[in-house]
Amino acid sequence: MTATRHLAGISPGMPATDGAGVQLTRMVGTPELDMVDPFLMLDRIDRDDPESYIAGFPNHPHRGFETVTIMLEGLMRHRDSVGNDGLLRPGDIQWMTAGRGIIHSELPEMIDGRLKGFQLWVNLPAEKKMMSPGYQDIPAADIETAEFDGGRARVIAGDYLKVHGAAQAQIPIRLLDVLLDPGAEWRIDVPTGNDLFMCVYEGSVTGTDQDGGCHAVSSPAVALFGGEGDVIVTAGDGGAEILYCEGRPIAEPVEKYGPFVMNTREELQQALDDFNAGTLATA
Repeated sequence: MTATRHLAGISPGMPATDGAGVQLTRMVGTPELDMVDPFLMLDRIDRDDPESYIAGFPNHPHRGFETVTIMLEGLMRHRDSVGNDGLLRPGDIQWMTAGRGIIHSELPEMIDGRLKGFQLWVNLPAEKKMMSPGYQDIPAADIETAEFDGGRARVIAGDYLKVHGAAQAQIPIRLLDVLLDPGAEWRIDVPTGNDLFMCVYEGSVTGTDQDGGCHAVSSPAVALFGGEGDVIVTAGDGGAEILYCEGRPIAEPVEKYGPFVMNTREELQQALDDFNAGTLATA
């Protein structure tokens, strides 16, 4: 019999404000759930009040990691110090490798007043933290869907059911945007040593803990798993939508300060010095 992982924890996230007052839910990167290596942070936006998000995220710096913006509803305009300028539409993905430094802005543009999506921060190993910055603008039409009994998954990065993700990540990760039919069981194989979490953002799923007990994970919440082997969840009566994030842990020291993620405090100080000197994006 194939080994299965058990449901080890449920984290509901916490309300947060970022940028110029954008209201969101921080699902990963909280006091309760600091990170799931190699994933540093996951923010969820699901708003129908333009006043809660319209000021957006004016110019701000990053160094040492990648940001992944997943649009589900609404529009987001991106501009950065490398010269990229793009408009994310529903279903689009923006994958930005900050590397040694980039300064960018993300400003919402409404569709019927709704804004819904995610931003995920993916860590970089020490040897890649000072690499040249990069940018991938991935339209929804370029993201293939893997069909399975009881649902389907948009394959953003990595491989699933012989479908290859459109995004080119700097480290081995798998990102899936999964839709499960009501009552459907979903089983996914997870390579030994990889870590993962599921962000249930619509509906609910149930999973089994180490003692065989069944627990519901209702949106919005992050489900964490322990052990090794496959992961199995069952969608609730209303089905489920899940952002599935899996990767090989980098297992290096992490020092964070706002938009900078490095390995040592000295490297963080250098990032601050470079930003204050106006050389972060040119160092």
